[in-house]
Amino acid sequence: METPLYEKIYLNLLNQIETGQLKPSDQVPTEKELADRYQVSRITSKKALEKLVQIGAIERIRGRGSYVSKTLPDFGTINPKTHFEQGDYPNREVNGLIGLIIPEFFKDCFGRKLLSTIEKRCSELKYNLIIKLTYGSQEEEDEAINTMIQQQVKGIIIFPVHGQHYTTSLLRLVLEEFPLVLIDRYLKGIPACAVYTDNHTAAQNLTDFLFTQGHEHIAFVSPPEEYTSSIEERIKGFKTAYLQKGIAVSPNYILTDMFSTLPTFNRSDEFFEDQLKLRNFIEENSHVTAFIACEYEIACVLAQVLKSLGKSIPNDYAIACFDHPGWLYNDMIFTHIKQDEDGIAIKAVELLLQQIQGETVPVQNMVDYQLIKGNTF
Repeated sequence: METPLYEKIYLNLLNQIETGQLKPSDQVPTEKELADRYQVSRITSKKALEKLVQIGAIERIRGRGSYVSKTLPDFGTINPKTHFEQGDYPNREVNGLIGLIIPEFFKDCFGRKLLSTIEKRCSELKYNLIIKLTYGSQEEEDEAINTMIQQQVKGIIIFPVHGQHYTTSLLRLVLEEFPLVLIDRYLKGIPACAVYTDNHTAAQNLTDFLFTQGHEHIAFVSPPEEYTSSIEERIKGFKTAYLQKGIAVSPNYILTDMFSTLPTFNRSDEFFEDQLKLRNFIEENSHVTAFIACEYEIACVLAQVLKSLGKSIPNDYAIACFDHPGWLYNDMIFTHIKQDEDGIAIKAVELLLQQIQGETVPVQNMVDYQLIKGNTF
């Protein structure tokens, strides 16, 4: 395996100190100077300097810079070789911390397996995982990021909150090239590494499936799409399926006004509000015979409303959705998109550790999915 960039910088500086090119009390190049010299990010050069501090070769003085230690360590006891033969991710600290920031406790329909796999993979690689909940609040997300930085995490995996704006702390992480991976969604216009499902194609496939079952008028129901790439891409995929059939989808067939599944709202109050909205939507769009729900919980609310109207599923209406907890929760198995939670989790940890080691990683990373046929079409 190729030596990480930060390791190359570390070994180069260590050699200069050992051979006397850099003498005790000499100032060491700054993070910026090293980043420019080696054409790497500042996080990479910073990691190289931190490793020199750890072995006692240099001292960092706040506000002044880094200097070769007046009392140098015994270079004979320092093994400059890296340990690539020992595992996939070398030179890792046994007690290194990785942060995971999520909106709320994950559900069985999506997220619980994702969380479990992230924790398992981090443990296998001897990293401890610390978790913070934001409850869908941008203020809590800001605080969670700042708290994790104070705890000196090596990198952060984050499930961004739903909303119109990106938090200041999140943008700062991106600008400072701090090891960061977003899961489930990406930030439009922001070059942050993200791992997510191909939501556009998945929604298109789900809509195409309903078309093949004879449904001509299909509606889409979701929370507000505002600056949430996963929802935006699903709506685009829904529209693409219509366009490929030579039909322009009616704006009336897209309802993006569901709030009961968002963690920032009072779910009991919003549940009744969503029921009323869906009831009105169904009555106003009598031609619709099939629905795609952006989330499993919305599909459940929709099913309850249809039953309250005396409608049968799938005889009168079809319902499809994203994610599903399985038959143990309900006799009704929605046809759904099954996201690869294990794949997303493993890919997220892999990309984060590559960044921690100073490597450049792709910004957009899509993970495959499955379309599972249920009994609601």
